[in-house]
Amino acid sequence: MVVNRNEDRPSQHRKPTGKLAVGLGIGMGLALLATFRGRRGPLRTSPHTERVQKKPAVLVVEDEAGPRDALRVILQPFFDIHAVDTAKAALQVLSERPIDLITLDQKLPDRQGLDLLQDIKHTYADVEVIIITGYGSLSSAMEGLRHGATGYLLKPFNVTELITLMNQTVKKKQRLDFLRTFLRKPTALWGTDREGAAAWKELRNQYFSIGKPASEEVSTPSAADLLVLLSDLLEAKDRQLLNHCSRVSFYATLLANRLNLTVTEEKSLTLGAFLHDIGKIRIEGYDFSRDRIGNLGESTSFQGHPNIGAQVALRFGLPTEVVQIISCHHERYDGSGYPHGLHGKEIPLLARIVCIAQVYDHLTAAIPGQSPVAIDDALRQISLEAGTHFDPMLTDIFIQAVTECKESLPAMATAPMPTSV
Repeated sequence: MVVNRNEDRPSQHRKPTGKLAVGLGIGMGLALLATFRGRRGPLRTSPHTERVQKKPAVLVVEDEAGPRDALRVILQPFFDIHAVDTAKAALQVLSERPIDLITLDQKLPDRQGLDLLQDIKHTYADVEVIIITGYGSLSSAMEGLRHGATGYLLKPFNVTELITLMNQTVKKKQRLDFLRTFLRKPTALWGTDREGAAAWKELRNQYFSIGKPASEEVSTPSAADLLVLLSDLLEAKDRQLLNHCSRVSFYATLLANRLNLTVTEEKSLTLGAFLHDIGKIRIEGYDFSRDRIGNLGESTSFQGHPNIGAQVALRFGLPTEVVQIISCHHERYDGSGYPHGLHGKEIPLLARIVCIAQVYDHLTAAIPGQSPVAIDDALRQISLEAGTHFDPMLTDIFIQAVTECKESLPAMATAPMPTSV
């Protein structure tokens, strides 16, 4: 049985069959973008690393000797393997040597695997993790993905699926590591129009050349490829930022489903909501969990990020409606927002929708170091701001939509996200 977001979900505690429970994804609910990645085909080793032929370093964290030894034998030809049986030993290895990928058992003798996962992603954000367990359920799989796991396999696993998933994950890490390095170093991305255009072209060319021979010309990327790059930029900056953007896109769509929007407007809303915080990739040392949040749950960090994000969207040739969402999602209905101080219906409709959705997520999301607000309390706070912070008509519709499906919101918020430009 293969469990994915396009098939019926299994019962909460079905007997493991060894099939892939949750596959490679770029964030909470971005199943279709993961499909776009697959269309590009497997990535080969970057031409910059072909000379070294260094095996990726994999840490196997498994308390049972039999499965641990089996994983070592299976993976040894392809990876540089280190194996431990406790969470404490895993953290010790991570402190002593660079690790690219971890296979993590969900139940360990000294602590739960999901707790260890959170520690790993907090301290070693660029290390990818695949959970391999005999005690899987849909809820635990979603929890693992929410805390940064790339994939989820049930024991007894299929060897081909395991190797495929691990290779995909290593290639994903290649792309993210490139973007992290590119974003950290001084670049002209944020310079003059001419400098910025040249810098973004360089980034795209280098990103899409990963895994290709140096002699192969980089073809013009498709719209789907550009969406993957934009998503990778969010994840390279902060996985929690990517998760936030994915959830905001879902909540915005939840509201939009009750409006008479055109198909074009719906697509622009889904994409614009997903990219609303893309400007935060410019913030040096940005950490979503430390983002300064106002009394209503609205981010107050770096008020220049809407304009920066709009510039990024323009560089990628995104539709005007998407650019408007990114630029105006912090405007307030009473005119006291930023960066333009727009008032009432001067604010584009789609941006008014995203304004509500992103505040709701800031209030209710379970983020390390922050206590989420209960759904009813969050809706009450948002209701009090109707006519000042938010469009009153849209506020009423949003509250009704969330109230009617609040019992299933945690699972629904992982639904597929942008499909096209």
